[in-house]
Amino acid sequence: MIKVQNSIHAPIKKVWELWTLPEHIVNWNIPFADWHTPYAENDLKVGGKFKFTMASKDGKEGFDFEGVYTKVENFSLIEYKLSDNRIASVRFENLGSETKLTETFEPEATISEEMQEQFCQSVVLKFKEYVENF
Repeated sequence: MIKVQNSIHAPIKKVWELWTLPEHIVNWNIPFADWHTPYAENDLKVGGKFKFTMASKDGKEGFDFEGVYTKVENFSLIEYKLSDNRIASVRFENLGSETKLTETFEPEATISEEMQEQFCQSVVLKFKEYVENF
């Protein structure tokens, strides 16, 4: 499993909302400056589906990050199964004026784990910046 985390200087309710609402996901779900997320849908409930389209701005690369939620505990934990059956989770820890976010996921076999970790860490850092400047 790959694990990335960050402490965000914001209350857990704000962190949760900005992580889960599609109108915010399109603003922070960006691994590199030349990428974007032009589309996001998110039905945050057990059995609910999500789909985030991530692509390079020049249109040469891209993919849909999608799956189904298997467990949702408000302001605490989101677990899901990706479309390729890998499992993942995002944990939110309330530290008062800060929130610790930890994302854990099963790596894809065809891409180096180091690259996947860097990609995910980059997205989490972009999320931290988005929340703290929102």
